Amino acid sequence: MTAVAGAPRGALDLRVTGVVQGVGFRPFIHRLARRHGLAGWVRNASGDVRIWIEGAPQALESFTRDLRGEAPPLARIERLERVRQEPRGLDGFLILDSRPEAGRRQAIPPDVALCAACEAELFDPANRRYRYPFITCTDCGPRFTVITAMPYDRAATSMAAFQQCPACLAEYGSPGDRRHHSQTNSCPACGPAVWFERAGVAGGKGDDAIAAAAAALHAGEIVALRGLGGFHLAVDATNDSAVRRLRERKHREAKPFAVMVRTLAAARALARITDVEAALLESRERPIVLLAPRPAGGLAPAVAPGLGAVGVVLAYTPLHHLLLERAGRPLVMTSGNRSDEPIAIANDEARHRLGGIADCFLLHDREITARYDDSVVRVGAGHPLFLRRARGYAPLPLALPVPAPVPLVAVGPHLKNTFTLALGPEAYVSQHVGDLESLETLDHFRTALEAYRRLFHIEPAVVARDLHPGYLSSRIALELAGGVRRIVPVQHHHAHIAAVLGERGHPGPAVGLAFDGTGYGADGNVWGAEVLIADLRGYRRVAHLRYAPLPGGDLAVRQPWRSALGYASLGGDVRAFATALAGVGDREREVAERQVRERVNAPLASSLGRLFDAAAAVLGVCHSAAYEGEPGMRLEALAGRRPAAPLPFPVRETADGWELDPVPLLVALGERRGRGGDVGDLAARFHESVAAAAVDVAGRAAAREGLEVVALGGGCFQNVRLLEACVTRLAARRLEVLVPRRLPPNDGAVSYGQAVVAAATLAAER
Repeated sequence: MTAVAGAPRGALDLRVTGVVQGVGFRPFIHRLARRHGLAGWVRNASGDVRIWIEGAPQALESFTRDLRGEAPPLARIERLERVRQEPRGLDGFLILDSRPEAGRRQAIPPDVALCAACEAELFDPANRRYRYPFITCTDCGPRFTVITAMPYDRAATSMAAFQQCPACLAEYGSPGDRRHHSQTNSCPACGPAVWFERAGVAGGKGDDAIAAAAAALHAGEIVALRGLGGFHLAVDATNDSAVRRLRERKHREAKPFAVMVRTLAAARALARITDVEAALLESRERPIVLLAPRPAGGLAPAVAPGLGAVGVVLAYTPLHHLLLERAGRPLVMTSGNRSDEPIAIANDEARHRLGGIADCFLLHDREITARYDDSVVRVGAGHPLFLRRARGYAPLPLALPVPAPVPLVAVGPHLKNTFTLALGPEAYVSQHVGDLESLETLDHFRTALEAYRRLFHIEPAVVARDLHPGYLSSRIALELAGGVRRIVPVQHHHAHIAAVLGERGHPGPAVGLAFDGTGYGADGNVWGAEVLIADLRGYRRVAHLRYAPLPGGDLAVRQPWRSALGYASLGGDVRAFATALAGVGDREREVAERQVRERVNAPLASSLGRLFDAAAAVLGVCHSAAYEGEPGMRLEALAGRRPAAPLPFPVRETADGWELDPVPLLVALGERRGRGGDVGDLAARFHESVAAAAVDVAGRAAAREGLEVVALGGGCFQNVRLLEACVTRLAARRLEVLVPRRLPPNDGAVSYGQAVVAAATLAAER
């Protein structure tokens, strides 16, 4: 750039913060400057995008207005700082090389779905990228799963292994092209390749490989497919024997599978879809959305046995589009792993770990830098509700209501684990890590945490962890303790409510309903149905479910009759529990009864999750659970949306607050079921009973404390019937209800809640 005579009349030094790298932002600024006749430059920095712009004052104002109003679809501008400067008389506008800045953090864009323009080119025989399975542009494709460092340039991605051909370089350097500075730009001549493999022997390549995979699916075989953030295992979703074979090999007895289709029209053929659900399905994030299946939709019964919802996702990569177009039918598309293991990402890893599951492989050579499961959402109370936050959303930062005064890491819970890194006003919540039940998942946790520390330049000085001393995440906290100044323990259910308050920007205090399976209580018992008066720093427990013993401890999660037996020991007509205990062997029941009687391996629990288990057993709905949460999911499916009146569920005042006694409710359910009552009606009455009792006690607590806000957190609020019943009843009492929006209500939000509590605690101490 050179100075010119007749210098412009004004100049601005702009700093743009947010999701502004890896989203086509610099080419957008280049086009915008040229359109307004302005000179200057744009450059990526570690923490933001820097812009020097000069020209006529009116053009400068129009430029800054349009910068916000016309930003690329993947961009998210959080802050725009303007400093007026003296013009330098520059001529032209340039995109400068990135300049790292020490100690600065930059939001990393998540992977997003194939855009409409690239999809049209993918199926256009006249286009040079026709049927190319890695077509992408600045508006779509991989980001987080190819990045190795920031600022985001091709050299800092796994695409650095592929040198652009002259045609691609011409697009990359053309300001008017939508692939201008697209770091993932490639074509069949210079980019990644796909091939088919069976028994370790490579077969066809390119479109022939995709055709071979489709033929295998038609034959009922299981295909391991390398996707964006890892492998999927795919089978024909209309072939029940193929789906059952996948279940057997994957050791996934009954947990539902997700189904992938190409278009919204194809999804509508499988399920009933509302406008909100349609918008989620077609969004650039492309989550799995839980939908009400059509009875004649044609899906195999083994896809989601016994449930009232099926997970559906639209194709989000060009490879998915091509395979589905060839297959011509919906495909089960489930994580490429064995139960309790992380998703496989590398080709050799998949050959080793998935070789006993898949019949064949569809592989490619673009390396994956981060494991990235599909996100899962459903719609509840009129809004999207996360069940799992990963692809498409992580690692976008969330705001902290109280900035963290020192760098900290929150290591999260044992199940549905995430971790959170935080410094200042922003918290970086990891993608879904999973249940910390295997060494492989523990290694995934450590690898992901190291990547976050490197990408976001945060070296923790403080660790926040759960109170439970036996959690593997707590052990990780102790591992980190050698390099940190302090460990902050946070009670599990306080973290749930703090997460809701934090993401909704409410400082508290508020009434918190923390309803889940199990969490380590401050009194050493198992908590899970807690009414708290909570703010960001602390809480008081003012009500809870009546304690009941859990014979066998964790075994009760898999055998719901044990939870029912624990409640039966508290009183009431034992005949009401006959259905729950039917089929239990005499010896097994005798041991469980002795555990209850002698309090041996029978911890006391106030868990709503275990109450759902007990109710499912009493109604004969679920005697043995194949996966965590199955009894509650089956009850919700049976209840549907049918109207129902509550049954007795007394709330008693105690010295410490209130106690909800579910024994009369379970007895009433058992008696009515014994008289031939409809199980669906009784499931609906159970839900309404829980909601009525919870709202009753929440209303009492709010009135006593002078509060008007109730926050709902915990995995039980994944149950839309329960969530909507509580929201409706609380609103009728003129109480404001806070429900999670950007994080799940389940344990996937706990690490963020821990970070919120730790940050607020540290800030208050200062």
